[in-house]
Amino acid sequence: MKDNIAAAKAALAHLDIEAKETAIRAASRDFFWYSPVLKARLDHVTADFVVRPRNEEEVIEVLRTCYAHDCPVTTRGAGTGNYGQAMPLAGGCVMHLQNMGRVKAIHPGRVICEPGILLKDLDAACQAESGQELRMFSSTWATATIGGFIAGGSGGVGSCTWGSLRDLGNIIRLRVVTMEAEPRILEFRGEELARVSHAYGTNGIITELEMPLAPAYDWVGMFVAFDDFADAMAYAEELANEDGILIKIASVYEAPTAHAYFQRVKPHVTADTHLVGIMVAPQSMDGFETFTARRPAARVIYRSDASDWDRDPGPVFEYGWNHTTLRALKFDPAITYLQVRYGFPQHRDLVKRMRAAFSPEVLQHLEVIRENGKVMFAGLSLVRFTTEERLDEIIRIHEDAGALIFNPHRYTLEEGGRQTVDDRQLAFKREADPKGLLNPGKMIAWDDPDWGYDRMYAYPKLQAAE
Repeated sequence: MKDNIAAAKAALAHLDIEAKETAIRAASRDFFWYSPVLKARLDHVTADFVVRPRNEEEVIEVLRTCYAHDCPVTTRGAGTGNYGQAMPLAGGCVMHLQNMGRVKAIHPGRVICEPGILLKDLDAACQAESGQELRMFSSTWATATIGGFIAGGSGGVGSCTWGSLRDLGNIIRLRVVTMEAEPRILEFRGEELARVSHAYGTNGIITELEMPLAPAYDWVGMFVAFDDFADAMAYAEELANEDGILIKIASVYEAPTAHAYFQRVKPHVTADTHLVGIMVAPQSMDGFETFTARRPAARVIYRSDASDWDRDPGPVFEYGWNHTTLRALKFDPAITYLQVRYGFPQHRDLVKRMRAAFSPEVLQHLEVIRENGKVMFAGLSLVRFTTEERLDEIIRIHEDAGALIFNPHRYTLEEGGRQTVDDRQLAFKREADPKGLLNPGKMIAWDDPDWGYDRMYAYPKLQAAE
């Protein structure tokens, strides 16, 4: 351990410091291993020490101390991200926010909480006190934190109705601590939220969030089977466009995904079955049944409120978003994924073209999302990995066709997004993290402003493998 990092650790010894090497390694990792590209590059990365602040005052103390000793700080929640967002590339301190999990206040339509609370616990608290729930959450609802979702996520379960996390109204307020000689506490609303939302903790530490809520329902989870993929895709989109039918998720799985990877669904489908997973509010079930009856190609094979299956499949949303990839990985370690945006109005045509070009090497998994009032698809395509060169070729062909790729095989903000600099986030980093100690290596614009994106960025200070 370098002298400056050892000095920072010693100065923080009175706080909740993790001593076990195995626990330090575990706290230094996220789900980067979804990507064979990232696994090959980041598997050795480990923090020098882990500290778990209990409140905002201790967060400030950690940042002040590490600033004084030039010690990098990488913040993490539950570590369920897939891009290496929470990996301490330069070592140093991992600041684990698991002890900051309080719900501070619940009001009609909004909740104020700390970042370390699990999504499921936040939902439970809101439902118990007020009959409300989060508008959207990640498929890792049971294990992910709200702070990690805001700092690393972009949408999820609920995006079919409410859009993406960064859409106006989906975050109300964020309270942020800077990393300076004397850290400041700032509160962001409106335009300022984009400075730190989905910034991987590179330019400030979120210590409090105010999030919008919606009425909580006993959602009816369903699986609907189809013999034709185009019918399944059309069904999901048309259902989302029914303004009077309230849904929480609509996922489309190309065959043989359900039969091959959904263990509890497998007995009820064949290898040729294309599947749609949906959640419908109970008051919308009459409308849903009428909608489905008009489409003879659709067969409802499972309803959570009236199931005769021998084994309960669990929540339908836990088959969607990136849980699909996780389920596939359990059966086939050669599987990885892509994140694709099939934009309106060419979304169906783009999916059709990519399916024709790549299936079964790339299997379509679509999530219905809403953007600016238009229904379209996010793709979390299942890819059978062979080589990095072939993966890059698949990505290039998608992009050439007009499908936007958010590359999950890169660990930087820019490469995992639109391959452009977010000037708001960069400007705030200059202000809030003048030494560049927060989650180093994740913002190319900070390290190399002239980077051309012609190849994968390699952080020069990446911790060397032993």
